[in-house]
Amino acid sequence: MTSGSRRTTEDELRDFARLQVRAGLLDDAALHREVAGAITAELPGVDAGVLARAWVARARADLAAEQEGWPAETDHDRLQVAFAACAEAGVPVRQGVEDHWVVKAELDRRATAGTLPRGIAWFTPADVWHAVDEGMLEVNLWHASTANAAPGDALLDEVLACLTRHGLSAHFDEGRIEVGCRWQRRLPEAP
Repeated sequence: MTSGSRRTTEDELRDFARLQVRAGLLDDAALHREVAGAITAELPGVDAGVLARAWVARARADLAAEQEGWPAETDHDRLQVAFAACAEAGVPVRQGVEDHWVVKAELDRRATAGTLPRGIAWFTPADVWHAVDEGMLEVNLWHASTANAAPGDALLDEVLACLTRHGLSAHFDEGRIEVGCRWQRRLPEAP
Protein backbone atom coordinates (compact mmCIF):
# COMPACT_ATOMS: atom_id res chain seq x y z
CA MET A 1 0.00 0.00 0.00
CA THR A 2 1.44 3.39 -0.95
CA SER A 3 1.36 6.36 1.36
CA GLY A 4 -1.19 8.00 -0.96
CA SER A 5 -3.62 5.09 -0.75
CA ARG A 6 -3.05 4.79 3.00
CA ARG A 7 -3.98 8.46 3.35
CA THR A 8 -7.18 7.84 1.40
CA THR A 9 -8.06 4.93 3.65
CA GLU A 10 -7.39 7.03 6.73
CA ASP A 11 -9.54 9.84 5.34
CA GLU A 12 -12.38 7.40 4.74
CA LEU A 13 -12.06 5.98 8.25
CA ARG A 14 -12.03 9.44 9.82
CA ASP A 15 -15.12 10.23 7.81
CA PHE A 16 -16.72 7.01 9.04
CA ALA A 17 -16.03 8.13 12.63
CA ARG A 18 -17.50 11.56 11.83
CA LEU A 19 -20.67 10.05 10.38
CA GLN A 20 -21.09 7.67 13.32
CA VAL A 21 -20.80 10.56 15.79
CA ARG A 22 -23.18 12.79 13.86
CA ALA A 23 -25.74 10.02 13.40
CA GLY A 24 -25.87 9.50 17.16
CA LEU A 25 -27.36 6.02 16.76
CA LEU A 26 -24.83 4.17 18.95
CA ASP A 27 -23.95 4.43 22.62
CA ASP A 28 -20.31 5.25 23.47
CA ALA A 29 -19.16 1.64 23.77
CA ALA A 30 -20.81 0.55 20.52
CA LEU A 31 -19.51 3.65 18.73
CA HIS A 32 -15.94 2.92 19.76
CA ARG A 33 -16.29 -0.77 18.83
CA GLU A 34 -17.68 0.12 15.41
CA VAL A 35 -14.96 2.65 14.60
CA ALA A 36 -12.14 0.48 16.02
CA GLY A 37 -13.47 -2.51 14.09
CA ALA A 38 -13.40 -0.56 10.84
CA ILE A 39 -9.86 0.63 11.58
CA THR A 40 -8.72 -2.91 12.36
CA ALA A 41 -10.21 -4.20 9.11
CA GLU A 42 -8.69 -1.48 6.93
CA LEU A 43 -5.41 -0.65 8.70
CA PRO A 44 -4.03 -3.84 10.20
CA GLY A 45 -1.14 -3.34 12.57
CA VAL A 46 -2.18 0.02 13.99
CA ASP A 47 -3.56 0.58 17.48
CA ALA A 48 -7.22 0.75 16.46
CA GLY A 49 -8.41 1.58 19.98
CA VAL A 50 -6.20 4.66 20.24
CA LEU A 51 -7.11 5.89 16.76
CA ALA A 52 -10.82 5.29 17.36
CA ARG A 53 -10.77 7.29 20.59
CA ALA A 54 -8.86 10.14 18.93
CA TRP A 55 -11.03 10.29 15.81
CA VAL A 56 -14.27 10.07 17.76
CA ALA A 57 -13.08 12.80 20.15
CA ARG A 58 -12.18 15.04 17.18
CA ALA A 59 -15.53 14.37 15.50
CA ARG A 60 -17.37 15.23 18.74
CA ALA A 61 -15.39 18.43 19.19
CA ASP A 62 -16.14 19.47 15.61
CA LEU A 63 -19.83 18.71 16.07
CA ALA A 64 -19.99 20.57 19.40
CA ALA A 65 -18.49 23.66 17.76
CA GLU A 66 -20.78 23.44 14.72
CA GLN A 67 -24.00 22.92 16.64
CA GLU A 68 -23.48 26.25 18.41
CA GLY A 69 -24.58 27.88 15.14
CA TRP A 70 -27.61 25.69 14.53
CA PRO A 71 -31.14 27.07 14.85
CA ALA A 72 -33.06 26.38 18.06
CA GLU A 73 -35.13 23.79 16.19
CA THR A 74 -33.33 21.64 13.62
CA ASP A 75 -34.66 19.30 10.96
CA HIS A 76 -33.76 16.43 13.29
CA ASP A 77 -35.95 17.93 16.01
CA ARG A 78 -38.85 18.23 13.57
CA LEU A 79 -38.27 14.65 12.39
CA GLN A 80 -38.49 13.31 15.93
CA VAL A 81 -41.79 15.14 16.56
CA ALA A 82 -43.17 13.90 13.23
CA PHE A 83 -42.04 10.33 13.95
CA ALA A 84 -43.72 10.45 17.37
CA ALA A 85 -46.94 11.62 15.69
CA CYS A 86 -46.68 8.78 13.17
CA ALA A 87 -46.23 6.28 16.01
CA GLU A 88 -49.31 7.67 17.78
CA ALA A 89 -51.24 7.13 14.53
CA GLY A 90 -50.19 3.47 14.40
CA VAL A 91 -47.06 3.77 12.27
CA PRO A 92 -43.96 3.37 14.44
CA VAL A 93 -40.64 4.48 13.00
CA ARG A 94 -37.51 2.36 13.47
CA GLN A 95 -34.46 4.59 13.19
CA GLY A 96 -31.08 3.32 12.10
CA VAL A 97 -31.97 -0.38 11.87
CA GLU A 98 -29.52 -2.78 10.28
CA ASP A 99 -31.84 -4.00 7.54
CA HIS A 100 -35.39 -5.02 6.62
CA TRP A 101 -35.07 -8.31 8.53
CA VAL A 102 -34.98 -6.36 11.81
CA VAL A 103 -38.24 -4.66 10.84
CA LYS A 104 -39.81 -7.94 9.71
CA ALA A 105 -38.88 -9.54 13.05
CA GLU A 106 -40.49 -6.63 14.91
CA LEU A 107 -43.70 -7.00 12.93
CA ASP A 108 -43.70 -10.75 13.65
CA ARG A 109 -43.26 -10.08 17.40
CA ARG A 110 -46.06 -7.54 17.36
CA ALA A 111 -48.35 -9.91 15.43
CA THR A 112 -47.71 -12.64 18.02
CA ALA A 113 -48.48 -10.17 20.81
CA GLY A 114 -51.64 -8.98 19.05
CA THR A 115 -50.32 -5.43 18.70
CA LEU A 116 -49.69 -5.24 14.97
CA PRO A 117 -49.44 -1.60 13.82
CA ARG A 118 -51.12 -0.22 10.71
CA GLY A 119 -47.70 0.10 9.14
CA ILE A 120 -44.07 0.70 9.98
CA ALA A 121 -41.48 3.15 8.70
CA TRP A 122 -37.75 2.53 8.89
CA PHE A 123 -34.33 3.55 7.68
CA THR A 124 -30.73 2.36 8.04
CA PRO A 125 -27.59 4.04 9.37
CA ALA A 126 -26.46 4.60 5.77
CA ASP A 127 -29.69 6.54 5.18
CA VAL A 128 -28.83 8.72 8.18
CA TRP A 129 -25.29 9.31 6.90
CA HIS A 130 -26.80 10.47 3.61
CA ALA A 131 -29.00 12.93 5.50
CA VAL A 132 -25.95 14.18 7.43
CA ASP A 133 -24.05 15.02 4.26
CA GLU A 134 -26.67 15.45 1.55
CA GLY A 135 -29.71 16.80 3.38
CA MET A 136 -32.07 13.99 2.37
CA LEU A 137 -33.32 11.06 4.43
CA GLU A 138 -34.80 8.08 2.61
CA VAL A 139 -37.48 6.30 4.64
CA ASN A 140 -39.06 2.95 3.84
CA LEU A 141 -42.77 2.58 4.58
CA TRP A 142 -44.43 -0.80 4.88
CA HIS A 143 -47.96 -1.89 5.59
CA ALA A 144 -48.25 -4.32 8.52
CA SER A 145 -48.18 -7.13 5.93
CA THR A 146 -44.66 -5.95 4.89
CA ALA A 147 -46.03 -4.79 1.55
CA ASN A 148 -44.35 -1.59 0.43
CA ALA A 149 -46.43 1.54 0.45
CA ALA A 150 -47.18 2.82 -3.03
CA PRO A 151 -48.69 5.91 -4.60
CA GLY A 152 -52.41 6.08 -3.84
CA ASP A 153 -52.07 4.32 -0.46
CA ALA A 154 -53.88 6.11 2.33
CA LEU A 155 -51.06 5.12 4.68
CA LEU A 156 -48.47 6.79 2.47
CA ASP A 157 -50.60 9.92 2.14
CA GLU A 158 -50.97 10.12 5.94
CA VAL A 159 -47.25 9.79 6.58
CA LEU A 160 -46.40 12.38 3.92
CA ALA A 161 -48.98 14.75 5.39
CA CYS A 162 -47.58 14.23 8.88
CA LEU A 163 -44.06 15.08 7.74
CA THR A 164 -45.35 18.18 5.92
CA ARG A 165 -47.34 19.31 8.99
CA HIS A 166 -44.09 19.27 10.93
CA GLY A 167 -42.27 21.51 8.48
CA LEU A 168 -40.52 18.85 6.44
CA SER A 169 -40.58 18.55 2.67
CA ALA A 170 -41.34 14.95 1.68
CA HIS A 171 -42.35 13.05 -1.41
CA PHE A 172 -42.46 9.45 -2.58
CA ASP A 173 -39.92 8.40 -5.20
CA GLU A 174 -38.76 4.98 -6.39
CA GLY A 175 -40.31 3.09 -3.50
CA ARG A 176 -39.18 5.31 -0.63
CA ILE A 177 -40.15 8.54 1.05
CA GLU A 178 -37.54 11.20 0.45
CA VAL A 179 -37.49 13.73 3.28
CA GLY A 180 -35.59 16.93 2.63
CA CYS A 181 -33.75 17.38 5.91
CA ARG A 182 -30.35 17.70 7.49
CA TRP A 183 -29.69 15.18 10.24
CA GLN A 184 -28.53 17.77 12.77
CA ARG A 185 -28.69 15.71 15.93
CA ARG A 186 -27.15 17.45 18.90
CA LEU A 187 -24.65 15.73 21.12
CA PRO A 188 -26.20 14.59 24.39
CA GLU A 189 -25.78 16.97 27.32
CA ALA A 190 -22.99 15.99 29.68
CA PRO A 191 -24.35 14.67 33.03
